[in-house]
Amino acid sequence: MLTDPNNIKIKDMAAKKQIAQKQIDQMETFVSLQKNFGDTEENVLEKLKTLYALQKADNAIDKIMQLRGELPHEVEGLQKDVEAIEARIAQTRQLIDGFGANIEKNRNEIVDLDAEMEKYRSQLDKIANSREFDSINKELENLDLLRQIAEKHIREAQTSISENRELLEELDRRLQIRREDLQLKEEELSGIVDSTSDEESALSARRAELAAKVDERTLSAYGRIRASVHNHMAVVTVFNGNACGGCFNTITPQRLVDIASGRKLIICEHCGRILVNPDIA
Repeated sequence: MLTDPNNIKIKDMAAKKQIAQKQIDQMETFVSLQKNFGDTEENVLEKLKTLYALQKADNAIDKIMQLRGELPHEVEGLQKDVEAIEARIAQTRQLIDGFGANIEKNRNEIVDLDAEMEKYRSQLDKIANSREFDSINKELENLDLLRQIAEKHIREAQTSISENRELLEELDRRLQIRREDLQLKEEELSGIVDSTSDEESALSARRAELAAKVDERTLSAYGRIRASVHNHMAVVTVFNGNACGGCFNTITPQRLVDIASGRKLIICEHCGRILVNPDIA
């Protein structure tokens, strides 16, 4: 069966078009975003108003987050410190228990060795020749050596227990200090959260309501712009009549006309922020 070359060519062109479109969607260029604005049923001015209102809601939420400052990170860091010290304490106690068990084991071994040595000593009185005497003495020497090793292990374990108990005391002191610091920071953070919880809840609800009105593609672009600029201002008004309210670079007259008309999505060519007319509020 022969394949039509024209059909192959058409399919190839369609595939290339889909790839190109996918790349545009992923990169979210200004042209694609502006076209998306124009293709939707909602008029551009209303979409710009919604984005501006969304930016204002995000600004208010950011201010609440700024009130908390570094407290959330400090609380999280102290919580991790407390958990780490608690884990170290548990590990140290396990070591102490292990050394204690080792001491008990060696003490039992010494008891067994002493009993065996006493048995060999009792045989010395019944020895008939020097060969047996030498053999029993050799066994006694070996058993005594094993006893000395067991005693050494006990001393080493006792030293380790002493060292780990000192460490345990130090860890307990550090844990107490960290817990006190954590409690103070948590109380401070809780006070700020409680004082702003109603406002934050209202702002979050407002933000969700506004975000629901914005198409996913535009919302994604808005989020990327916010993340890429230092003050998280993705939507700014014209400053002083002819400058970007984000980077304060001069805007060309034609762009000012387009911004004032509210019929186009205009993005600052210097900083990438979305520009809107100051009267949009």
